[in-house]
Amino acid sequence: MYDTAVVLNDAGCKNIRVSHPISWGSPMALIPDQSSRWTRRNLLQVGAVSGVGLSLSSLLAQQSRGAEFSTDVQRSVAGTGFGRAKSCLFILQYGGAPQQDMWDMKPHAVEEIRGAFQPIDTNVPGIQICEKMPLLSRQADKYSLVRSMTTWDGGHDGAMHICMTGQQRPTEHSPYYGSLLSKFLPTSSQLPSYVWVQNLAGDVRPWYLTGGLLGMSHSPLRVGTDLDNPSNPAFKFTAFDPPEGSSISRLSDRYQLLGALDQQQVGTVSSGEFRQFQDKAFDLVTGTEAREAFDLDLERVETRDRYGRHPLGQNLLMARRLIESGVRLVTVVAWAGTPAGEQFRNVQTWDMHGVLYQPDDSIFGRSAYGLSWVLPNLDQGISALLEDMHQRGILEETLVVMVGEFGRTPKVNARGRDHWPSCYTAMFAGGGIRGGKLHGSTNGEAGYVLDNPVTPADFGATMFHALGIPPETRYGLDGFSNKISEGQPVVDLFS
Repeated sequence: MYDTAVVLNDAGCKNIRVSHPISWGSPMALIPDQSSRWTRRNLLQVGAVSGVGLSLSSLLAQQSRGAEFSTDVQRSVAGTGFGRAKSCLFILQYGGAPQQDMWDMKPHAVEEIRGAFQPIDTNVPGIQICEKMPLLSRQADKYSLVRSMTTWDGGHDGAMHICMTGQQRPTEHSPYYGSLLSKFLPTSSQLPSYVWVQNLAGDVRPWYLTGGLLGMSHSPLRVGTDLDNPSNPAFKFTAFDPPEGSSISRLSDRYQLLGALDQQQVGTVSSGEFRQFQDKAFDLVTGTEAREAFDLDLERVETRDRYGRHPLGQNLLMARRLIESGVRLVTVVAWAGTPAGEQFRNVQTWDMHGVLYQPDDSIFGRSAYGLSWVLPNLDQGISALLEDMHQRGILEETLVVMVGEFGRTPKVNARGRDHWPSCYTAMFAGGGIRGGKLHGSTNGEAGYVLDNPVTPADFGATMFHALGIPPETRYGLDGFSNKISEGQPVVDLFS
């Protein structure tokens, strides 16, 4: 799909030339840089531990450079009452979800504003949500709603970049949340720190596959593209498979030969430390722990059915498994799938205008872009996730968030509801979040914020607050020029 060269220089470090971004799960070419000289050790490093197409030991060593900082961060916030979350599950409503038809309904407004659905009571007095989400209505005590989200960009590309970086004016090099967590809270497990489940479509630039200015070592492992996702019975996760033509025993022989050679320093990591990363990389390629985290066949049939056999349900189940295995941030694109007999178009479920919702010709219909299809699937998947994580005892240490890049217009027109950056809703759960709370309010059309506005920067600051990373934390090529967040955390969401 895209061309990328990952080059090992004489020091064993990666020089990466990217003509188009890639993900861990994509094939990557290892080719010599004409300006550098290949050594026998370089070739052994590639042959021994390059099960996913690059020198994993170099990548793991680079990821580790945030660990020392993360320990200092955790020490500095000890006893301050935040930082309960150890990881984050980020559910992305790609396309922009209609707040008026889900979380902030206006039943007394005229029909062209209130839409076709009615609100129902939840198990928290004073909170109502859409009738199409009855399962979530019984779990409102587990989540809080921020009804006063607001941004300024009404285009998918720009708004998505703002949404996923938490920066009001991001540059093309601004890293996404998962890349920042990969740097400042790297995992200690055998898995990557950052995984992205399900692709985005072509109307946003593929910044999400990179690590921004933090580098490709902090880019996500992507799982699932279009119809090739965990809900497809033919889906097979292959990112950690050994190189084609290489058996496990052959890799083991190469690895033993590599260990017999003199150790050398790689970047700022000593040779002894680097050996640990080689060990971890080898275990990743030859062991079972990482593969099992991605294997939904290990789940009970009843559990898979509870989440729903559509892409959103199965992707969320995989995300839960990854969180349990130590991944710091999993982004799940909230694609609800395609109804039986309908042609697949793209994964942009929530972009509910134009001709996308044909053949129903209605935003409220049962096409792949109709709310009568999308909301029941979301209701099933998210309610199963919250219930499952609560029963497993991991919800309180996992921040779960759901948001889109913007909202939808107050009025329903012949195109459905169009893009609307002025007002939308985000959901927060787990990770120290106090359930059953509403933050912010809107006018009678759910089109403008009346009080307590929350920007994407504030949203990001709230995430970092939950994860114990002070929003004023600095990073950059010089270690200082960039701040993790310019926003203020919404502290009244927390217990």
